[in-house]
Amino acid sequence: MTVRASRRRGLASVEFAIVCLVVMPFLFATIEYGRLVFLWNAVPEVTRRAARAAAAADFSNPAALQALRRAALFRSDDGPLPLAPNVGSANLRIEYLWQDAAGALAPLPLLPACPLANRVNCARDPHGAACISFVRVRLCGSGAGCPALAYEALLPMVPVPDALPAASALVAAESLGYAPGQAPCP
Repeated sequence: MTVRASRRRGLASVEFAIVCLVVMPFLFATIEYGRLVFLWNAVPEVTRRAARAAAAADFSNPAALQALRRAALFRSDDGPLPLAPNVGSANLRIEYLWQDAAGALAPLPLLPACPLANRVNCARDPHGAACISFVRVRLCGSGAGCPALAYEALLPMVPVPDALPAASALVAAESLGYAPGQAPCP
């Protein structure tokens, strides 16, 4: 082996190191921005799926509500949204709203005891504060109100936004778990 061949091997190692210094940050940035775009698309879909399911699920059954949260997060267990360790079922806020005669929406001061009670309340007064007319689901961070959910970067060296976009879905209440022939509330 000549001195010239060993110098070439050394030169190739140095060139590879320089190329890696340039290419690797771009590769990591591409991975992080791809994840960010996935979350920007997944967050509205999560709220839409949860609102759609909550409009038909029994609001007085905690197990049914937890199951719809799991399904909305594309999970069969209580884990977080894939690729988003800080987006879990605790971040999904389900609100049941009533609509007054003027069309304004507000959270119900007190939920009916069961889906049958809601149907009776809505039959008596469709614009009353005891009739669930709409279901709203929002994805919120922890804290009072509904603060934006923080975006946690996997690679801290890549500049990304501090928060995920706000996501909210509003749907008309459907059966809310009522089945014909259901027994009155206990």
